[in-house]
Amino acid sequence: MSIAELHHGSHTHLLAPVADRPPPAPVDAIIVPSFRPAAALDHIFTLATELQCRVLVLSSGESRAADVIDRAPASIPGVIAIDVDGLHDRLPSFRTTRMLDGTIFHQVSDLSFKRNLGLLVARTAGWQRVVFLDDDIAVSDHSGLSSAAALLGRFDVVGMHNVGYPDNSVVCHALRAVGGEQGTFIGGGGILVAPHRSFSFFPKIYNEDWFYLLGPHRLSTVGRSGSMVQQPYDPFASPQRATYEEFGDCLAEGLFWNLDNGGRIANANLAHWQDFLKRRRGLIDRITMMAMGRPIERRGPVLASLNAARERLALITPELCVDFIQAWQRDRREWTAFVGRFPTQLSLNVALKRIEIPESACVATSLDESCAFAAV
Repeated sequence: MSIAELHHGSHTHLLAPVADRPPPAPVDAIIVPSFRPAAALDHIFTLATELQCRVLVLSSGESRAADVIDRAPASIPGVIAIDVDGLHDRLPSFRTTRMLDGTIFHQVSDLSFKRNLGLLVARTAGWQRVVFLDDDIAVSDHSGLSSAAALLGRFDVVGMHNVGYPDNSVVCHALRAVGGEQGTFIGGGGILVAPHRSFSFFPKIYNEDWFYLLGPHRLSTVGRSGSMVQQPYDPFASPQRATYEEFGDCLAEGLFWNLDNGGRIANANLAHWQDFLKRRRGLIDRITMMAMGRPIERRGPVLASLNAARERLALITPELCVDFIQAWQRDRREWTAFVGRFPTQLSLNVALKRIEIPESACVATSLDESCAFAAV
């Protein structure tokens, strides 16, 4: 089979066309799931100053709420920082998480939790337009972002064009390295959403953002406008990255393979996964042969990563894929019911109390109605 018969290098045709740049609309907040030290947020603080919007920082790892507030400039209407460690019981215990816990497919990252918590805070506080930005994403065109925000009346989600380093899985980076055609899709590192209309969630798995973009049957109404810059990273620094990504990459690419062909999520049955996993093995084998047969940079790390992906793929069964998709669909219904129990249009201070965010975990730049518990 050719590469095109094994893998779809682009899914951009699934995005709704955006031909215009509407007048800017206000952004209520930038939500940042932060893992790096507070200095990594400087470019986001600059953007928030230009937009005159709040910043909600959800901190773990090397990010500390108190450090975030210490670094935040006074030019921003409000900065709220929450240390999320110990708060995981504030959200539902998803079936998709439980079925992977204790297995080789267990996911360590708390990125999906922070994004889900950000969604709940934004919805309960009545924010109409928010931007999710990772702390390694920069946006220099704030007017373009404001115009993209105006499109939320037309689309469920608006993603931004990534004009920086391509943000792909390791296998897709390897395909690009050997000269294959590989594009990029929109991702959770730079999307605009209307929380009051959002009933999707981010499952705890690689490509959690692609799952967020899906509705019950197919892709939600998703557009792309504005631009962002992904900071460079080394996808081949460790084969472990490919191991970590492989299950989520298979699931997402397998679902989008159906959508590309005009199908629906329901078409991802056992026979589909039996066929798709064979295609995935064929893809990894083909990229490996191409890498061995031509001079490419860093051939050793590329081959090591491909081998790690192949070893993890060998443990993924069609039955596991079917079970995960079914669990995810049940989780999606549970999330819809869960967020529906919270009132909306609350002041942020009341919203955080309603979600039971403790004062010890939350600090902010002011104590007015638009901010939170502890002023600094």
